[in-house]
Amino acid sequence: MQDPGPAFRVGVDVGGTFTDAVAYDDETRSVRYAKVPSTPGDPAEAVVAALEALDIEGSDIDRFVHGITIGTNAILEGRGAEVWMLVTRGFRDVLDIARTNRATLYDITTLKPLPIVPRSRTAEIDERIMFDGSVLAPLDEDRVRAAIDSLSLGPDAAVVVCLLHSYAFPGHERRVAALVREAHPEVFVCTSSDVLPQFREYERFNTAALNAYIGPLMNRYLSDLEHRLQGRGYGRNVFIMTSNGGVSTAGRARRLPIATVLSGPAGGVAAALHLGSRTGIRNLITCDMGGTSTDVCLISDLHVPVTGEQTIGSYANRTPQIEINTVGAGGGSIAWLDAGDILAVGPRSAGAAPGPACYGKGGTDATVTDANLVLNRLKSGSRLAGHIALDRDRAVAAMAPLMDRLGLEVDALAEGIVRIAVARMVSAIKQISIAKGFDPRDFVLCSYGGAGPMHAASIAEEMDISRVVLPRGPGNFAALGSLISDIRQDHALTKTLQPARTGYAEIDGVFRSMEEEGRAQLQAEGVAPEHIAVRRSLGMRYLGQSWELDVDIPDEVQSAEAVDAAFHAVHDRRFGHRSAGATEIVTFRIAVIGRVAPLALPALPGGGDLAAAVVERRRVYFDGAFRDTPVYDRGRIPPEAAIEGPAVVEEAGATTVLPPAWRGYANGHGDLILERR
Repeated sequence: MQDPGPAFRVGVDVGGTFTDAVAYDDETRSVRYAKVPSTPGDPAEAVVAALEALDIEGSDIDRFVHGITIGTNAILEGRGAEVWMLVTRGFRDVLDIARTNRATLYDITTLKPLPIVPRSRTAEIDERIMFDGSVLAPLDEDRVRAAIDSLSLGPDAAVVVCLLHSYAFPGHERRVAALVREAHPEVFVCTSSDVLPQFREYERFNTAALNAYIGPLMNRYLSDLEHRLQGRGYGRNVFIMTSNGGVSTAGRARRLPIATVLSGPAGGVAAALHLGSRTGIRNLITCDMGGTSTDVCLISDLHVPVTGEQTIGSYANRTPQIEINTVGAGGGSIAWLDAGDILAVGPRSAGAAPGPACYGKGGTDATVTDANLVLNRLKSGSRLAGHIALDRDRAVAAMAPLMDRLGLEVDALAEGIVRIAVARMVSAIKQISIAKGFDPRDFVLCSYGGAGPMHAASIAEEMDISRVVLPRGPGNFAALGSLISDIRQDHALTKTLQPARTGYAEIDGVFRSMEEEGRAQLQAEGVAPEHIAVRRSLGMRYLGQSWELDVDIPDEVQSAEAVDAAFHAVHDRRFGHRSAGATEIVTFRIAVIGRVAPLALPALPGGGDLAAAVVERRRVYFDGAFRDTPVYDRGRIPPEAAIEGPAVVEEAGATTVLPPAWRGYANGHGDLILERR
């Protein structure tokens, strides 16, 4: 009999508290889930532990996709490489000057963050390119070599080459990078034209500097991970989830690690798209609440907004990213009192080590998880990820200092902690909905992550959202998204055109040239031509404006007038008005997508008795009092059977809370739908 070959697709997402894994068997259409504690000191150890928990050999894996936070954490914690920068003479201070603005406009004491690359590690070289790509002064290679010799490069250093207007002509940057590699072949080197070939020097230089900052760390991690996976028998490509909602090969992630900074949250959004397509829910607000933070995203008509206007920490990062808003409110977020004895929650988190006080791993601060345990929404003695037993007495003890200062009983304090955490998440959702011209009442809240389903109904009530969908396996939803995400590469080109003057033919010609190159790159990575799709978009503005808006250009747009109309519609929705003035294109963008086979998740068998799904009754705190509450095993809830709140639904990896005013039912695929009565 012929060996059928590897059958599993595996996705692993490393979070701040837990590492989640999902395996899908293409032959049997079955799904396996695993959750293990994260190991911040050695993240690859948790990845291997997650594979062991799935009970899958490496040789049985056909495709391995990984969502990571290595680069993100390094930037936020200041643990990156020592970066040296080579710049055009006269432009040594671009990162120091930045945009000359203050983070807090009316606070004269506010200081700009220190640049990723200080002036003392910036060297100038002789060359000059004009805005149109013409060479005003040729590259002086002898002086370049002298500048390279002046760099004091340690074993973990990195070099970034950032020359003026290199987006229009990258030749000088690439030659300088080649000379650096000749002199220091062991050093990580990147160029701004490869990282971000767009105008605006500060944003391009800073994004490239961030890429160099995390390059050596990412390279070491991926090499170690590949070595460990090979030791378990996996010999195929390792794919990495990227910020744009797609995946890339590990080789590309090594060259462009800055593209992975929203790697984990992007997986959840990709899974939400799949869920929306399967259920017919086209407007979703996603809410991914984990142990450290909550990530929210708005999906309108199954379209995910991708932006190039994000920051990480205080640093500009202009690589394409799903428009995700993150707030420091997770299960491990710490409750504290400010100078006025006002209760606050987050952004500081107990993380994976020591974790919430109830974990019994040394944590002494009260967290959101401790509060939910005190309210009996979590069961004392139950085990998270099969390892961590929850201890209610420890949670109560951690709240004692706050109780003494506030004069509150432990139950009232715990409820206050949860309400404040919910308020912070609601604020984050308002920023991506109401602030962008969307009415959240027109959307369904899709909540997941280990702590998401526990707070979903409360968030929906505050936003006046009447419907919530909780996907099957919510605690592993981001990992599921990573294994079903398409391969994606984004390409950009700064080129200024006025549609009314140039006509559509020239616009289409620029796109076609970019698409030809993008398709060739994807085919070189092994993607068959028939599986490649391309999406177009433009950075546009009214003539005379300083900043542009991203405008999608679907296939039906076939004229300059249609391009203008698409821009007017985006501007009107964003700002509430449109102008009759001329428009201008400043940036052409394409997303080249290599399609992967979709998942065919099995439907749940019909029938069953809802009463048999009740595992216990527990007194759970709602609205100032404990109420007798049924606790259901989610896996035993029959499809379409109605659950009336108050209720608690438990499963491996997550707990769902239905307040008294809510009801719920499971659809045919096991997704839990909550509705306000």
